[in-house]
Amino acid sequence: MLLEFTKMHGLGNDFVVIDLIRQRAYLDAVTIQRMAHRHFGIGFDQLLIVEPPDFPNVDFKYRIFNADGSEVEQCGNGVRCFARFVHERQLTHKTKMKVQTKAGIVEPELGPNGWVRVNMGYPKFLPQEIPFVADEQEELYRLDLANGQNLLIDVVNMGNPHAVTIVPDVLTADVANLGPQIESHARFPERVNAGFMQIVDEKHARLRVFERGVGETLACGTGACAAAVSAMRRGLLANEVEIQLAGGSLHIAWRDGDVVWMTGPTANVYEGRFDLRYFQS
Repeated sequence: MLLEFTKMHGLGNDFVVIDLIRQRAYLDAVTIQRMAHRHFGIGFDQLLIVEPPDFPNVDFKYRIFNADGSEVEQCGNGVRCFARFVHERQLTHKTKMKVQTKAGIVEPELGPNGWVRVNMGYPKFLPQEIPFVADEQEELYRLDLANGQNLLIDVVNMGNPHAVTIVPDVLTADVANLGPQIESHARFPERVNAGFMQIVDEKHARLRVFERGVGETLACGTGACAAAVSAMRRGLLANEVEIQLAGGSLHIAWRDGDVVWMTGPTANVYEGRFDLRYFQS
């Protein structure tokens, strides 16, 4: 069975996008893991699936699977690529659309030159909303790690859970060691994305993100939103900022009590077809 797909990326955070409106297929976790393999498969950080919506006032249903086959609630870079994909594939002629995710409705808006602006919804901070195990809400939490290490973190849910810590220099941050410990920490029952942020000035920050089920990626849209919001509400960043990731920059805007707006680029890499039986054998 041949399936058509498109390879895309948002700032180097790469995706395979599959239209399951005009095509039909069932992709289980093992199949997705094999597809995601960088040497024996197509290779991607996340698989994005286009499906018909469950509600009459929504344009599409958008499902996201990490490279380990786990389904997640939201992906900021992914939703920008998703919006461009459905428009260029003529699944819609709208430039503003409503898209159903596991985390709720997001509203991407197509701009010029492959840029997309997205209403990412309202950030959540309560421990039970992350989810995060804590007796009460605090401005920062101490997270105990292996070998007597500990970190001060903020927790934010931007459709998926994020732990944000501020570091003096992202280039020297021990992401490879600390990222997996934070991701699978017992206080995060559904695991978490770990963000390491360096404040440059009030309108600029640098960020690295260790994504649950993937590892460190070149960019993370929800991670940029979470990090920006975390710093904004503590007065460390202005209400509109540029977040610099390894793959490029995202523009994030937020005011307390409002939704978060994310703007950034997308890119098509190539289109192809694969035999689904190869990954299911």
